[in-house]
Amino acid sequence: MDTQCYERPTNPKPLAPEEKAELRSQYFAYYEQMAQEDLGRFNVKLERTAVADLLDEIGGLLLERARTMACSPGKVRDFLDSNQLPECIQRRLPDEFRAFCLVLNSLKQWVSAESAATDRYLLGGTIRKQCRKMANHCLVTGASLDDSTVELHHPARDGRPPIPLSKAGHEQIESASEDSDDPVEAVLRRTKRMGNRSWVMLRLGCLALLGEEFDDSTPAVLASSKTFARTAAVATGLEYRELIDWLDEHDLAQ
Repeated sequence: MDTQCYERPTNPKPLAPEEKAELRSQYFAYYEQMAQEDLGRFNVKLERTAVADLLDEIGGLLLERARTMACSPGKVRDFLDSNQLPECIQRRLPDEFRAFCLVLNSLKQWVSAESAATDRYLLGGTIRKQCRKMANHCLVTGASLDDSTVELHHPARDGRPPIPLSKAGHEQIESASEDSDDPVEAVLRRTKRMGNRSWVMLRLGCLALLGEEFDDSTPAVLASSKTFARTAAVATGLEYRELIDWLDEHDLAQ
């Protein structure tokens, strides 16, 4: 089968430091003006139907390759052989499906890494630091911003950089655009609003339930964060580490 090898897109004309500074200034001014006109334009997404054929093609390729890997000598087959299933589920999980799960998980990690790389296309490896310093106030609420209060938000996932917002400003933008093609996002935002909690608390709760310790968090905040994480895990069907990966992919609570 002839396939085209993937090469990560890179900027053929990297910006100089002074050009990046000017771009950040103009970019923030653009959205600051937009904040006075239509907050709904801060959270636009491409309809899933626009890429449905491509996603179906990718899904078919994953299934086909997983079947081949499960039946052919190689690292996937070796992994299946060296990680035998418990007898209680051995007959219920075919090797083809196990291989598909392994490939799907690898794809998820690949997508996360490539998604993060798209942010670096314009502003380079320090993009998060640059965007956090893009302004000293929230363009939605006008509130002062510092490193502890900034939440980065992508107005659209088409390569444009994220913008710095306050938690309250982020909430206003989310409320202005409730529709989402991502079922996990819809569930988490609803759960978050119902408990009046933050993305930071979700991350904190997941990490705490995974065994990390936090001396700088109060017992009340830690308990509430764990409750949020447990509720989110049940509502979405995701593991705590997967919830953290989702937060990372959506640049939330960084």
